[in-house]
Amino acid sequence: MPTTSTVRATVPPTVWLTRGRRTGTGAEDELRESLRGLKDSKHIDDYLELPPAGDEAGDLVFEARTRVAGGVVVRARLALAPATDDGRDWTLVAESAGALWDLDWPAPTGMFLPQGTDTDWDADPATGLRPGTIHPLPEDDKEVRRLLRNCARSGTRIHVVVHEAMTTDERGRVPLAHWLPPGLRPLVVEHRAAPHQLRVVNWALRESGLQVPRGGALVLPGRPSPEGYDAGTHSVRAVFLDGTEPAGLVAAVRGYAALARPLPTEAEGALTALREDWHLLSPEEELARERALVAMYAEALEAMTKSRDLYREAAERAHEALAAYRESAGDPPAGGQPPDSSAPVSPLRQLTRTLDRLKPPAGLRRTVARGPDGRSTPSGS
Repeated sequence: MPTTSTVRATVPPTVWLTRGRRTGTGAEDELRESLRGLKDSKHIDDYLELPPAGDEAGDLVFEARTRVAGGVVVRARLALAPATDDGRDWTLVAESAGALWDLDWPAPTGMFLPQGTDTDWDADPATGLRPGTIHPLPEDDKEVRRLLRNCARSGTRIHVVVHEAMTTDERGRVPLAHWLPPGLRPLVVEHRAAPHQLRVVNWALRESGLQVPRGGALVLPGRPSPEGYDAGTHSVRAVFLDGTEPAGLVAAVRGYAALARPLPTEAEGALTALREDWHLLSPEEELARERALVAMYAEALEAMTKSRDLYREAAERAHEALAAYRESAGDPPAGGQPPDSSAPVSPLRQLTRTLDRLKPPAGLRRTVARGPDGRSTPSGS
């Protein structure tokens, strides 16, 4: 029986997005204070707070605009969900104007979130873990399996499992984020497996067909996996945890981030709102929008005028055809007036007159009869 496959939208190459959770309280006030400070210090051009749409329980939305790489405009939108017992989830979507997103640009989280090591803003909603630090795997086997399953459900974060071939010293405790470009640091969550946990990790990953190399690392795919993901390409056989840059692992993570990843369902609405319901416009953008509206209205008016003229022309032709038909059928014209002898004769009328001229005179017409043998005999003979 044939099956129908659903084509998932992918994250556009101009877009940067992530989701997080703010634990604790006071999220709204912290955001407002952070945005005011960022604008005063010229880190962002401007920002705008939008009230919840519809009812009081909706998302609280903040928009911000900045420039990167010498003038590329970046628009960003952060939607703060209503509070729950676990905190407040947020979704951040940013898009550059006419340029592919460069991971060497500053992360858009810096356009909104308070900065500092003690911030409670960047927890991964699927796992509760934060980027930028090392997270040892749990000792319980079932907990390891549950954690790795949750990693696959983390649609916007990139999870990496590193196996320590031997117990590391302080030099080996440098987080992977230290070596990543700014645009990847808020997205990558690093898990460390102790030397004795390799078997447990690979047992937990068995159902997905993945394996972590001994003393190496693996970039975990999301669910569904990005098109082009390959466990061999996105894994590293050996990671030297001696304080030097793990160049192979950094390349694997960057390669994974460059794949066309599926657009998470919960981020589709945020991206649509960023593109179609943007409110924070500069004076130049406001003028361009008004000009576009004027051009659109002028085009619509021209189309309506053209349609009206075509309708009028079609109606006139229909009336002419109806009048010609009535004349050819011998009907008197409307109003009881005699037909104008100078009016043009229709083609049907001309054909009728021609046939009349070709008829033989009445005296020459003879009736043809059939004889007993079936031959024709002129009447009167």
